[in-house]
Amino acid sequence: MTTAEPLRRWITERIRTVSARARILLWLLIVMAVALAAVAVATRSVLLRDADQRINGLLVQETNEFANFVQEGFDPDTGQRFTDPNPLLVVFLKRQYPDPDEELIGLVHDPVKNRPAKKVQGRDHGMRHPLVEDDPALKQVFDAQADSGVLRRPEGEVRWAKVPIEAGNGHPPAAFVVAVHPAGEREKATDVFHMLLAISGVALLMTTGIGWVVAGRILRPVRLVRTTAAQLTEQDLTQRIPVKGRDDIAALAETFNAMLDRLERAFAAQREFVDDAGHELRTPITIIRGHLELMGDDPAERDQTVRIVMEELDRMSRIVEDLLLLAKAERPDFVTPEPVQIGELTADVFVKARALGERRWQLAEAVDAEVGLDPQRITQAMVQLAQNAVQHTVPGQRIGIGSRDEGDRIELYVADSGPGVQPQDAQVIFERFRRGTARRGARATGAGLGLAIVKAIAEGHGGRVELRPTDGGGATFVLVLQKETTQ
Repeated sequence: MTTAEPLRRWITERIRTVSARARILLWLLIVMAVALAAVAVATRSVLLRDADQRINGLLVQETNEFANFVQEGFDPDTGQRFTDPNPLLVVFLKRQYPDPDEELIGLVHDPVKNRPAKKVQGRDHGMRHPLVEDDPALKQVFDAQADSGVLRRPEGEVRWAKVPIEAGNGHPPAAFVVAVHPAGEREKATDVFHMLLAISGVALLMTTGIGWVVAGRILRPVRLVRTTAAQLTEQDLTQRIPVKGRDDIAALAETFNAMLDRLERAFAAQREFVDDAGHELRTPITIIRGHLELMGDDPAERDQTVRIVMEELDRMSRIVEDLLLLAKAERPDFVTPEPVQIGELTADVFVKARALGERRWQLAEAVDAEVGLDPQRITQAMVQLAQNAVQHTVPGQRIGIGSRDEGDRIELYVADSGPGVQPQDAQVIFERFRRGTARRGARATGAGLGLAIVKAIAEGHGGRVELRPTDGGGATFVLVLQKETTQ
């Protein structure tokens, strides 16, 4: 483990302990700070770029004006064109009004001192370190081969451009120089940048207060959800969150309330299931205990007691096995589909069901189709339905088993000619430990798990089990499965 790993872990733990309200505010401030800083930097860059463009335009404008004056100007004293650079520079500079950060300079070469000896400046410049007072810098500009450039002096940067004046008629060479000091423009851009930073700081302070209040209002329903969840217990699931509006928070509250509804129903079903299971298991235990306590020394009585005890133990074992099967129905591997010929499966179920009791068994119909399903589970469900039909009929009554093709689905059914199912029982008979309020036959002695198992098997295949009336009287239980014919 690197030395940075403990620090990173510590930071992560600290972040997790910060409230959601503080994290929202922190992220808001970070985003705003980055955005405001980006705006300030971009504004400064734009101002500096505009200043550079203005300086370049100013240099070009002044040099073009002087070049035009050289070509078209006249000496006011003689009325002729200029032949001497001295009066040319003097006349031109007197007519100019330089900007505060601009210098207009005329330079005439001094052949004795080998430097620009004559300098002609226009209006008062008012600068702290003007170029016109810096003789070495002026000589560097005058001697430069280029027509423009940048002087980087300790006193500040100077950007310049010049128009050379060709010597003639014995006159020394001269030049017109435009010098601009960009420090002022850059200071303005920097001042705007600092002002924007100050405004951004004030905006962040205001955002902190406003964001804290807004985050609190946004998270208020979440805190209400947390409070409601903290008040929930297994015995009290009646708490609900009031829903206001139609925004995402209201949707969250509705979803949470719906989850509570499902939890309440699930806990109620669980309690009912535990109560019913306890009741069903308590009965055989009571019977076994009573017979064992009353068992005497008579061998016949002992044999009878052992037989009763074994029957009750077998019944308990079947209940436990059915409960385990229903619990397994929640697992994804409850069914293992494979290609199955429905006609052959129907015939196999018919053969097995005939051994359940002396009834008038009929193989009503068998569809010729291949479907992907779990043959063992489907056989188990069909045999359970057949057993249910036997319990609610008497010898000689008809029980039909069959399968049919209904387009996009396959139906496998068991139809009996018994007394049928009462309307008030049609919805409850598929629930665990529920047999309905009225018995269909005289020999219904199960624990009430058979039809629940059939329902779990059907739903495990993505289908359902339906109760329909039988023509002529009776009940028909149908497994409705989606057709997924294998290739």
